[in-house]
Amino acid sequence: MQPVLILEPSGLVHTPLLAVPGLGPVPLQFSASGPHKPLSRTRSEPLPQSPRALHPHLLQQQQHSAQLLERLKQQTHLGKLMSKSSEKPRLRQIPSEDMDSEEVGPSAGDAHQGRVRAESQRELENQEEQLNLQHTLILNQQLQHLRRQTAHMETLAVPMMLGAAHRPLSRTQSSPASTSLTLPDKALPLTTAPEPPQSQPRFTTGLVYDSQMLKHQCTCGDNSSHPEHAGRIQSIWSRLQERGLRGQCESIRGRKATLEELQSVHTERHVLLYGTNPLNRLKLDNRKLAGILSQRMFVMLPCGGVGVDNDTIWNEMHTSTASRMAAGSVTELAFRVAKGELKNGFAVVRPPGHHADPSNPMGFCFFNSVAIAAKQLQQKLSASKILIVDWDVHHGNGTQEIFYNDPSVLYVSLHRYDNGNFFPGSGGPAEVGSGAGEGFNVNVAWTGGLEPPMGDAEYLAAFRTVVMPIAQEFSPDVVLVSSGFDAAEGHPAPLGGYKVTAKCFGFLTRQLMALAGGRVVLALEGGHDLTAICDASEACVSALLGLEIWNDIMSGKLCHNLVQSVNCEISVSGQYWSSLKPLMGTVGQSFLGAQRKDCEETDTVNAMASLSVGVLTNKSLVDEPMEHDEDSL
Repeated sequence: MQPVLILEPSGLVHTPLLAVPGLGPVPLQFSASGPHKPLSRTRSEPLPQSPRALHPHLLQQQQHSAQLLERLKQQTHLGKLMSKSSEKPRLRQIPSEDMDSEEVGPSAGDAHQGRVRAESQRELENQEEQLNLQHTLILNQQLQHLRRQTAHMETLAVPMMLGAAHRPLSRTQSSPASTSLTLPDKALPLTTAPEPPQSQPRFTTGLVYDSQMLKHQCTCGDNSSHPEHAGRIQSIWSRLQERGLRGQCESIRGRKATLEELQSVHTERHVLLYGTNPLNRLKLDNRKLAGILSQRMFVMLPCGGVGVDNDTIWNEMHTSTASRMAAGSVTELAFRVAKGELKNGFAVVRPPGHHADPSNPMGFCFFNSVAIAAKQLQQKLSASKILIVDWDVHHGNGTQEIFYNDPSVLYVSLHRYDNGNFFPGSGGPAEVGSGAGEGFNVNVAWTGGLEPPMGDAEYLAAFRTVVMPIAQEFSPDVVLVSSGFDAAEGHPAPLGGYKVTAKCFGFLTRQLMALAGGRVVLALEGGHDLTAICDASEACVSALLGLEIWNDIMSGKLCHNLVQSVNCEISVSGQYWSSLKPLMGTVGQSFLGAQRKDCEETDTVNAMASLSVGVLTNKSLVDEPMEHDEDSL
């Protein structure tokens, strides 16, 4: 009778196990692991003439050796465990018809079991000792060879440098960016990895944009029914790329405003209602949230979608994220500019925000991004004076309400008013602020409808006679602009109907850059004609970059409605700002005409001063006694 070997019924080749009564299966031999060479052949040395190949080969050799040793140790440990687990069921030798009854008896089996266990134990211990010895020898050989190679290269004045093709051994994981690394100034040790160079932002114009704001869309899926849609910021971002302006700017990453940042302007109820979605509500207080959510009121829109009012759509999954992204992105950009990391900036964001008051969304707006940025500048950077200029054709009722009592924020708005008959109906000249903030709310409220519509000449005149004199007297630390472009030509009467050109918006931007050391941040508000808002955005970013100046818009003729509106504002705000009163009689002049007159007056004053100096000099010469020549006497 012969012993029978039991093998796993698998197609793979495994180590054969000997079945012995009373003894666990013992491996008869160890096979080579995988495709690696035997241990005696693992010294794969690089050629002496190619020292740069030393690093990857040594690392690969060490990795292979370590893997081989680990596998052999695992097999050895497995054999020990299997041999010691006598309580577990064992494979028994299957009796053959040729075997005698004595060979399968208990006494013979016990003796044979003891001999096999002792021999297996000794064999396993010897193999483990040999493996440890071989592993130690390999590591020592590799270390000695590496030291010899390093010393040899040092004698040849070849430093071990981080080249363009290889990183140090500790950084040799796969990385496609390795070829872009630059050479260091001196040799680096093999055991330490250099800190990756941190790219410093350029001191230039900053741009911020994020695709998450595109997801705020009506569930009806028809953008033609909604003037405020994702195509607005998509088109602007593409235009800036096409004109090469994005490459000249520093693009910064947008972020979502935190709930705490939102509550610096809005009520807690408002923030929880419109700043959360079904996913992040799981992290909030369910009891408080349940009571607030039960108060929400939505309307069914004619398109079949849902809105918070007849104009402002609501998307349960995406509106809150997009709104918070817009507010956080404007805040982040304002921080970078205020801290001097960027020169100025333009935020391509949506939905807009200047209609949102502390407790209500309206006019496509949910969170007042510019107001939140201003509050954060006050609270975290201690900005003492902030100027907010709002040239959207609609009055920023939300921004006005938020800062109506705050003397540290000067709010100046130029908007279509029509005696309160144009949306939102607020923003009359008499709304000047209250309490400590009285006089710090300035409304250039256009009247007269569209007969004729306001254009470049009117906006330039308002800037020359109201906006800039007050701003210079206020002397802000930072300038934030609610940059709506719905006063641009191309918008129908219900959405604006004015005729302001893109060049004019660029020129107004350049005017504001003379304030606050140039720290100016524009945030997109309204504007719905895609060509008009792309042209205006391009002009404003060009102005921020200092690329060009436009003079052909400075000599337009002013309409009578402009003179009436601006004079009304000067008479009201002149009580608080002394710089306005001297300009009362110059409102009807064009920007260029007023400049020429100022130059002429300056030249006249200089000439009179020179003449006065000349007269005084001549008089002193006449009064001075003459010296007499003594020789003539």
